[in-house]
Amino acid sequence: MRYEYLVFDLDGTISNNRDGIVRSINYALSKNGWDERDETELESFIGPPLDQSFSILVNSRDPVVVESLVNAYRDRYSDVGFSENVLYDGVRQTLETLSNLPGLTLGVCTSKRGDFAEQIIKMFGLHDMFAFISGGVLGCDKSRQLGTLIDAGTINSRSIMIGDRSFDLVAARDNQIDSAGVLWGFGSRSELMQHDPTHLFSEPEDLLELVNR
Repeated sequence: MRYEYLVFDLDGTISNNRDGIVRSINYALSKNGWDERDETELESFIGPPLDQSFSILVNSRDPVVVESLVNAYRDRYSDVGFSENVLYDGVRQTLETLSNLPGLTLGVCTSKRGDFAEQIIKMFGLHDMFAFISGGVLGCDKSRQLGTLIDAGTINSRSIMIGDRSFDLVAARDNQIDSAGVLWGFGSRSELMQHDPTHLFSEPEDLLELVNR
Protein backbone atom coordinates (compact mmCIF):
# COMPACT_ATOMS: atom_id res chain seq x y z
CA MET A 1 0.00 0.00 0.00
CA ARG A 2 1.05 3.59 -0.58
CA TYR A 3 0.57 4.52 3.08
CA GLU A 4 1.58 2.79 6.31
CA TYR A 5 -0.04 5.31 8.67
CA LEU A 6 -3.40 7.09 8.42
CA VAL A 7 -3.44 9.99 10.89
CA PHE A 8 -6.90 11.40 11.61
CA ASP A 9 -8.00 14.73 13.00
CA LEU A 10 -10.90 14.32 15.45
CA ASP A 11 -13.41 17.20 15.46
CA GLY A 12 -14.93 17.62 12.01
CA THR A 13 -13.29 14.46 10.70
CA ILE A 14 -14.29 11.54 12.93
CA SER A 15 -17.06 13.20 14.91
CA ASN A 16 -19.24 16.29 14.87
CA ASN A 17 -18.71 18.06 18.19
CA ARG A 18 -20.02 21.40 16.96
CA ASP A 19 -22.53 21.90 19.78
CA GLY A 20 -20.15 20.94 22.57
CA ILE A 21 -17.40 23.22 21.32
CA VAL A 22 -19.37 26.37 20.48
CA ARG A 23 -21.44 26.15 23.67
CA SER A 24 -18.28 25.74 25.74
CA ILE A 25 -16.65 28.71 23.98
CA ASN A 26 -19.67 30.88 24.77
CA TYR A 27 -19.69 29.66 28.36
CA ALA A 28 -16.05 30.68 28.72
CA LEU A 29 -16.65 34.09 27.15
CA SER A 30 -19.63 34.79 29.38
CA LYS A 31 -17.90 33.62 32.55
CA ASN A 32 -14.98 35.94 31.83
CA GLY A 33 -17.12 39.00 31.11
CA TRP A 34 -17.36 38.97 27.31
CA ASP A 35 -20.51 38.82 25.25
CA GLU A 36 -21.47 35.46 23.81
CA ARG A 37 -21.14 35.09 20.04
CA ASP A 38 -23.44 33.70 17.41
CA GLU A 39 -22.87 29.94 17.30
CA THR A 40 -22.53 29.92 13.51
CA GLU A 41 -19.71 32.47 13.76
CA LEU A 42 -17.91 30.25 16.26
CA GLU A 43 -17.83 27.28 13.90
CA SER A 44 -14.70 28.74 12.28
CA PHE A 45 -12.90 28.25 15.60
CA ILE A 46 -13.42 24.49 15.60
CA GLY A 47 -10.03 22.97 14.84
CA PRO A 48 -7.34 25.48 15.84
CA PRO A 49 -5.73 25.29 19.30
CA LEU A 50 -7.91 26.85 22.00
CA ASP A 51 -5.41 29.48 23.06
CA GLN A 52 -5.16 30.79 19.49
CA SER A 53 -8.95 30.87 19.13
CA PHE A 54 -9.59 32.76 22.36
CA SER A 55 -6.77 35.20 21.64
CA ILE A 56 -8.52 36.11 18.38
CA LEU A 57 -12.00 36.19 19.88
CA VAL A 58 -11.11 38.66 22.65
CA ASN A 59 -8.28 40.39 20.76
CA SER A 60 -5.78 39.76 23.52
CA ARG A 61 -2.45 37.96 23.78
CA ASP A 62 -2.36 38.33 27.57
CA PRO A 63 -1.53 34.80 28.77
CA VAL A 64 -3.49 35.28 32.00
CA VAL A 65 -6.63 36.29 30.09
CA VAL A 66 -6.28 33.46 27.59
CA GLU A 67 -5.59 30.86 30.27
CA SER A 68 -8.70 31.92 32.20
CA LEU A 69 -10.82 31.50 29.08
CA VAL A 70 -9.30 28.12 28.28
CA ASN A 71 -9.85 26.88 31.83
CA ALA A 72 -13.50 27.97 31.81
CA TYR A 73 -14.00 26.26 28.44
CA ARG A 74 -12.51 23.05 29.77
CA ASP A 75 -14.66 23.16 32.91
CA ARG A 76 -17.82 22.97 30.81
CA TYR A 77 -16.35 20.70 28.15
CA SER A 78 -15.19 18.10 30.67
CA ASP A 79 -18.60 18.16 32.37
CA VAL A 80 -20.97 18.01 29.42
CA GLY A 81 -19.40 19.34 26.20
CA PHE A 82 -17.56 16.17 25.21
CA SER A 83 -20.85 14.25 25.19
CA GLU A 84 -22.58 16.74 22.83
CA ASN A 85 -21.01 14.80 20.03
CA VAL A 86 -22.03 12.40 17.23
CA LEU A 87 -20.11 10.28 14.75
CA TYR A 88 -20.46 11.25 11.11
CA ASP A 89 -22.45 8.74 9.06
CA GLY A 90 -20.16 6.12 7.57
CA VAL A 91 -17.17 6.83 9.81
CA ARG A 92 -17.48 3.75 12.02
CA GLN A 93 -17.77 1.33 9.11
CA THR A 94 -14.88 2.97 7.28
CA LEU A 95 -12.61 2.89 10.33
CA GLU A 96 -13.48 -0.75 10.98
CA THR A 97 -12.49 -1.68 7.43
CA LEU A 98 -9.25 0.30 7.51
CA SER A 99 -8.20 -0.89 10.97
CA ASN A 100 -8.49 -4.54 9.87
CA LEU A 101 -6.14 -4.17 6.92
CA PRO A 102 -2.69 -5.72 7.47
CA GLY A 103 0.23 -3.32 7.23
CA LEU A 104 -1.88 -0.25 7.96
CA THR A 105 -1.83 1.68 11.25
CA LEU A 106 -4.44 4.26 12.29
CA GLY A 107 -3.87 7.10 14.74
CA VAL A 108 -5.35 10.40 15.88
CA CYS A 109 -3.65 13.80 15.95
CA THR A 110 -5.96 16.48 17.33
CA SER A 111 -5.60 19.94 18.83
CA LYS A 112 -8.04 18.79 21.51
CA ARG A 113 -6.47 17.97 24.87
CA GLY A 114 -5.41 14.34 24.99
CA ASP A 115 -7.64 13.19 27.83
CA PHE A 116 -10.70 14.70 26.13
CA ALA A 117 -9.77 13.00 22.86
CA GLU A 118 -9.36 9.65 24.64
CA GLN A 119 -12.72 10.12 26.37
CA ILE A 120 -14.51 10.78 23.08
CA ILE A 121 -12.85 7.90 21.23
CA LYS A 122 -13.77 5.52 24.06
CA MET A 123 -17.33 6.90 24.22
CA PHE A 124 -17.83 5.82 20.60
CA GLY A 125 -16.15 2.44 21.12
CA LEU A 126 -13.37 3.23 18.63
CA HIS A 127 -10.36 2.98 20.93
CA ASP A 128 -9.14 -0.41 19.69
CA MET A 129 -8.96 0.89 16.13
CA PHE A 130 -6.21 3.42 16.88
CA ALA A 131 -2.59 2.69 17.73
CA PHE A 132 -2.08 6.16 19.22
CA ILE A 133 -4.02 9.29 20.16
CA SER A 134 -1.99 12.51 20.16
CA GLY A 135 -3.69 15.41 21.94
CA GLY A 136 -2.74 19.07 21.76
CA VAL A 137 -1.13 21.26 24.38
CA LEU A 138 -1.32 25.02 24.71
CA GLY A 139 1.29 26.84 22.66
CA CYS A 140 1.89 23.94 20.27
CA ASP A 141 0.38 24.11 16.79
CA LYS A 142 -0.50 21.05 14.74
CA SER A 143 2.63 21.27 12.58
CA ARG A 144 4.82 20.87 15.65
CA GLN A 145 2.52 18.23 17.06
CA LEU A 146 2.73 16.15 13.89
CA GLY A 147 6.48 16.72 13.71
CA THR A 148 6.84 15.29 17.21
CA LEU A 149 5.13 12.09 16.10
CA ILE A 150 7.58 11.80 13.21
CA ASP A 151 10.61 12.56 15.39
CA ALA A 152 9.51 9.94 17.90
CA GLY A 153 9.13 7.30 15.18
CA THR A 154 5.41 6.94 15.88
CA ILE A 155 4.75 7.61 12.18
CA ASN A 156 7.03 7.90 9.15
CA SER A 157 7.22 9.48 5.71
CA ARG A 158 4.64 7.01 4.38
CA SER A 159 1.92 8.69 6.44
CA ILE A 160 -1.03 10.86 5.50
CA MET A 161 -2.78 13.49 7.61
CA ILE A 162 -6.58 13.44 7.22
CA GLY A 163 -8.60 16.44 8.35
CA ASP A 164 -11.29 18.98 7.62
CA ARG A 165 -9.42 22.26 8.19
CA SER A 166 -6.50 24.10 6.63
CA PHE A 167 -4.45 23.54 9.80
CA ASP A 168 -4.39 19.81 9.09
CA LEU A 169 -3.17 20.31 5.53
CA VAL A 170 -0.54 22.87 6.55
CA ALA A 171 0.76 20.49 9.22
CA ALA A 172 1.16 17.75 6.61
CA ARG A 173 2.94 20.07 4.20
CA ASP A 174 5.26 21.39 6.89
CA ASN A 175 6.27 17.82 7.70
CA GLN A 176 6.54 16.69 4.07
CA ILE A 177 3.82 14.06 4.18
CA ASP A 178 0.64 13.71 2.13
CA SER A 179 -2.69 15.17 3.16
CA ALA A 180 -6.36 14.39 2.63
CA GLY A 181 -9.00 17.08 3.04
CA VAL A 182 -12.51 15.97 3.99
CA LEU A 183 -15.61 17.92 3.06
CA TRP A 184 -18.06 16.64 5.67
CA GLY A 185 -16.52 18.71 8.48
CA PHE A 186 -16.17 22.42 9.17
CA GLY A 187 -13.75 23.54 6.47
CA SER A 188 -15.08 24.60 3.09
CA ARG A 189 -13.88 23.27 -0.25
CA SER A 190 -12.34 26.68 -0.92
CA GLU A 191 -10.41 26.65 2.37
CA LEU A 192 -9.03 23.18 1.72
CA MET A 193 -8.17 23.72 -1.95
CA GLN A 194 -6.07 26.76 -1.06
CA HIS A 195 -3.62 24.35 0.59
CA ASP A 196 -3.34 21.78 -2.22
CA PRO A 197 -4.38 18.56 -0.49
CA THR A 198 -3.02 15.37 -2.01
CA HIS A 199 -6.57 14.02 -1.91
CA LEU A 200 -10.00 15.54 -1.34
CA PHE A 201 -12.91 13.38 -0.22
CA SER A 202 -16.65 14.05 0.00
CA GLU A 203 -17.79 11.06 2.08
CA PRO A 204 -16.11 8.95 4.79
CA GLU A 205 -16.39 5.85 2.58
CA ASP A 206 -14.18 7.60 0.01
CA LEU A 207 -11.22 7.20 2.40
CA LEU A 208 -11.05 3.57 1.33
CA GLU A 209 -9.60 4.83 -1.94
CA LEU A 210 -6.39 5.59 -0.04
CA VAL A 211 -5.59 1.89 0.21
CA ASN A 212 -6.54 1.11 -3.38
CA ARG A 213 -4.14 3.54 -5.10
